[in-house]
Amino acid sequence: MEDARIGVFVCRCGTNIGGFLDVPALVEYAKGLPNVVFSQESLYTCSEAGLMGIKKAIAEQRLNRVIVASCTPRTHEPLFRSTCKEAGLNPYLFEFVNIRDQCSWVHMRETEKATEKAKDLIRMGVARARLLEPQEEIQGEVVPSALVIGGGIAGMTCALSLADRGFEVTLVEREKGLGGLLRNLYKLYPTQEDVSELIEAKIHEVKKNRNIEALTSATVTEVKGFFGNYNVTIKQEGKNIPFRAGVIVVATGAEEFKPIGMYGYDGINVVTQLELDKMLKESKFDAKNVVMIQCVGARDEKRNYCSRVCCMTALNNAIIISERSPVANTFILYRDMQTYGTSYEDLYRKAREKGIVFVKYSPQKPPVVNKGVVDVLDEFLGEELHLPCDLVVLSTPMIAHPDSVELAKMLKIPVDEYGFFLEAHVKLRPLDFATDGVYLCGSAHWPSTVSESIAQAYGAASRASIPMSKRRVTTEPIISAVDQEKCIGCGVCETVCPYGAIKLTKSTEGRWISQTNDVMCKGCGTCAVSCPATAIRMRHFENEQVLAQVRVAFLTSAKEFEPRILAFTCNWCSYAGADLAGVSRIQYPPNVRIIRLMCSGRVDPIFVFEAFRRGADGVLISGCHPGDCHYVLGNRWSEARYNVIRSWLNEVGLEPERLRLAWISASEGGKFATVITEMVAEIRKMGPSPLRRLGS
Repeated sequence: MEDARIGVFVCRCGTNIGGFLDVPALVEYAKGLPNVVFSQESLYTCSEAGLMGIKKAIAEQRLNRVIVASCTPRTHEPLFRSTCKEAGLNPYLFEFVNIRDQCSWVHMRETEKATEKAKDLIRMGVARARLLEPQEEIQGEVVPSALVIGGGIAGMTCALSLADRGFEVTLVEREKGLGGLLRNLYKLYPTQEDVSELIEAKIHEVKKNRNIEALTSATVTEVKGFFGNYNVTIKQEGKNIPFRAGVIVVATGAEEFKPIGMYGYDGINVVTQLELDKMLKESKFDAKNVVMIQCVGARDEKRNYCSRVCCMTALNNAIIISERSPVANTFILYRDMQTYGTSYEDLYRKAREKGIVFVKYSPQKPPVVNKGVVDVLDEFLGEELHLPCDLVVLSTPMIAHPDSVELAKMLKIPVDEYGFFLEAHVKLRPLDFATDGVYLCGSAHWPSTVSESIAQAYGAASRASIPMSKRRVTTEPIISAVDQEKCIGCGVCETVCPYGAIKLTKSTEGRWISQTNDVMCKGCGTCAVSCPATAIRMRHFENEQVLAQVRVAFLTSAKEFEPRILAFTCNWCSYAGADLAGVSRIQYPPNVRIIRLMCSGRVDPIFVFEAFRRGADGVLISGCHPGDCHYVLGNRWSEARYNVIRSWLNEVGLEPERLRLAWISASEGGKFATVITEMVAEIRKMGPSPLRRLGS
């Protein structure tokens, strides 16, 4: 390629950046950086005027690299890439520098230091941009048929939506009949619609739809292939049924937690809400005093989450009891009532109007169930209450199916620590997985109400129908590439790849070499780091591109010692966590410089040692929590590598404590700020890096 001609566009973003950073100084600083031939300030670079300015500069200044210094690439990178493409520039010759979320918003009280940090980030962006190469997006054929796993309300709704658009759908349900958990419910809240009528109508629609093949008492046993062309094996009644699908939707739902050994649970006098539903449905309810206990088996050490739907279920059943038996007394013992949204808040008000009594209890002093009475300390009254009861109803959480982990392994998709499936991004891609071509909806994702499950099902169907409608799929070219001349055929890359995207094959010369399936590769970079022959490169995140950022991160020095920290963050979680710290205006020391990688598994020991050699006093490796990795096992390989690197640091005269590993999710902006604050304080006590004192 011709020599780099870089254009830098610094965004004021109104006062979001311009109110805290010296934007004119940043523009002038950029002009003096190598290969920068144009630098300009924009009020709002993402506006129509800002985008037109980029196109104009590309044409008039003959720019072949573009840098925008503004907000986060996680929201605006596609916009600026498409702008470059419209101007005739390969979109992968664009680089994003995040000076809003990482400078102006998190260092609002230290504007001078924030501006100096922004200069460093722009310098790092320029260093990387000089080495960017044009990339071609990957094209693949898509089979216009879908596999929907799970025959509950979400799965059936999704299947019908896809079928009504003309696509063939195979719906797989492991139970004998369709309907899922909803078959056990009595009335829907807040409408009081009969659940049986809803389910039967939906099942009838599925069965009469010619585009849907519903397989009950069936399980998915094998999934091979890749986005657009999955080869699926379904087992039904001992027979293996092969099936080809272009996309897959996971709608496996959830289960009710059975509180064995809790509060005297016996399924007769002490029951769950789902069992109460069945009693009401079958007209077997006969109790005058009912005590409902919320948060049983939830929000504790084993299941530290709120199931969200339990409170509304309790309110709904309590109202049904009061209407069916006006003389019945119903008590709801709660920690907190979760009734979000206007309609559910109205349900709570209606329950109060019906005379249902609410008693707040402390988790430190939970209710005690005895024969015919429940003892509970009322937090508001400060008194011990003795509530007579004929029936105790336990509100237990929804839990993930026990086989969700096995399905996750089969589909190469992540689950969280509780076994629920983990979306690609909670805001940007809530119905997608990081694995392209696989979508999710309903309570397989997280405990959901019926209306939420139906809405998600329509959304998942919409997402899945896009590639099937186009019959082609385009994926990012951020994938691995094997230099077959350097490959020694050891097979390590095949072992570490979570997607089976890289395989050993025999060359025409008869030797074993690795080859990457471009469509299957997701670009985590774990294989490139693991290759002992350095025969694998990661397109768009090449070693030299990352090292170029590392080498220029700390060129300026303060009169007094200030810790220098370089952070390698994964795109999906920890970088998003840093973004959240910015959006939340959580302040932390301006001592850190962040380098974004697709996965923490991409962090090469070379990056860490080069950071220390170039003057870093501390290095942070940060990624998704174990079990939450968007590349399935990338963070596990990162953790193993981190432990090895720490053992090596003493040998080069560095304290192992200068290297830190932290799991930070996209929702943990506060934790990101805390980790940086703690690292700065610890390294301040330790003093400058010995390598830095040597002047390296």
